[in-house]
Amino acid sequence: MRVLLTSAGLETEEIKQYFMEMLGKEMVQVHALFIPTAAIDADAVAVLPKCMNDLLKCGIPNKNIRVYDLHYGMEIEELRQYDVVYLCGGNTGYLLERVNDTGFGKALKEYIRLDGPVIGVSAGSLIFTNNLPGSLGLLNTKLDVHCADGEKTGKVAFPVKENIRLTNTCALAVREIPDGLEIIGG
Repeated sequence: MRVLLTSAGLETEEIKQYFMEMLGKEMVQVHALFIPTAAIDADAVAVLPKCMNDLLKCGIPNKNIRVYDLHYGMEIEELRQYDVVYLCGGNTGYLLERVNDTGFGKALKEYIRLDGPVIGVSAGSLIFTNNLPGSLGLLNTKLDVHCADGEKTGKVAFPVKENIRLTNTCALAVREIPDGLEIIGG
């Protein structure tokens, strides 16, 4: 499992390096699926260029990034053509509704099960936790993002506490559950 849950994307060099190593291939060869669906208000839309820049600053060519707004689902065979799925922030409820209504959530869970890398930013992270009913259920905990104070860097103790807090400069790396949870950055 290769999932990276963040508040603000690749905010630090440490998180960026972890992300690049997580993909395990040359960045010029990476094909990314960029999902801006949660950005339905002005503040979230304003952050989209920064999110796209996360991928570009890693060396992923613009021509290798497909913007996909979840107007319809995607089967696992098509999803597996991408080396990473990047879920942007915004309105968590709306994103989760689109993921579930289109059936994309089923394909995304299978993609993760088959070791497909995923990065979530803010709302794109929250859909994997139990913050809202109908979530994708990757983690049985709540996640708070954009916190002033967050978790300490290092392995996350099991059993996982009821609520994990992330600052904008740290991320939760999910490799295996329960032993492969780790806070990156800080």
